[in-house]
Amino acid sequence: MSLLLLGSWTAAERERWLALLQNELPGEQFELAPPAESTDAAAAAAVEVAIVANPVHGSLRGLPNLRLIQSVWAGVDKLLADPDLPTGVPVARMVDPAMNEAMVQTALWAVLSLHRGFFRLAKQQALALWCQPAQPRASEWRVLVLGQGELGGRVARALAAQGYAVSGWRTQAGAAGGFDDTQVRGLCGEAALAAALAEADTVINLLPLTDATRGFFNTRRFAQMKRGAGLVNLARGAHVREGDLLLALEQGQLGHAVLDVFAQEPLDPAHAFWHHPRVTVLPHCAAQTDARSAAAVVLGNLRALREGRPLAHLVQVARGY
Repeated sequence: MSLLLLGSWTAAERERWLALLQNELPGEQFELAPPAESTDAAAAAAVEVAIVANPVHGSLRGLPNLRLIQSVWAGVDKLLADPDLPTGVPVARMVDPAMNEAMVQTALWAVLSLHRGFFRLAKQQALALWCQPAQPRASEWRVLVLGQGELGGRVARALAAQGYAVSGWRTQAGAAGGFDDTQVRGLCGEAALAAALAEADTVINLLPLTDATRGFFNTRRFAQMKRGAGLVNLARGAHVREGDLLLALEQGQLGHAVLDVFAQEPLDPAHAFWHHPRVTVLPHCAAQTDARSAAAVVLGNLRALREGRPLAHLVQVARGY
């Protein structure tokens, strides 16, 4: 078996992944460039697993014996958008325990900061202004978590454990999955979403990016939200129409936005978000894949493939996640 390691990462990041995987798989052959681009048909035929991080489109074609595409990133929307993605080959996304923990930490920080007015207090300090804010109870602060997959479910439960009134919304009905009804109110469907948006003090976006959720937060959606509510986008920049968000902030329909992801990254230094008084910008760092724990996830799927066991975290390509 030959393993293909491809990604949109720096040379240092690639070397880190290579070292971690080689340490656990010392007898394996690793390819660091698409062998199909060369004239070595034998090398291309030897590749059975591609370990990828948003590889350049077309780089996975011409691999006749490919059995698994293992992403080392949680989001697979860019990978699935590749028109040359091999059909019929299982695609597994990354569910990294360390990344899950980091996402929970970021969500807790964002909700606490909005609930307790800590963003406003930071501005007051700059003005040497002594003004104590109101202190509502956590149980009086309604949080809506959009997306109830691995990350959304964990975030919803962690917030509920802190006493917040949490609802979790998913695009489609299904099993409880990411939450249980004793902790988090489970919702699905457009009507339930509109009602939940109207009452939520903070909305956290952890939806997968699909054709149906692209541009999800727009003028119509912002008008459904409780006036003055906060938006925390930890999913994908393409979920938000940035012009509509700026207008909602200027009109006071939204009180504050915490943004970790953007339509174009890195965010242009001239972008209005950088200096907007009601926007907190994070440089796509809410939860980064930890190569140490993620490598163990990759190894687990490699072993399952070899032993004929079910693969973990498979993507439903037709659904986009």
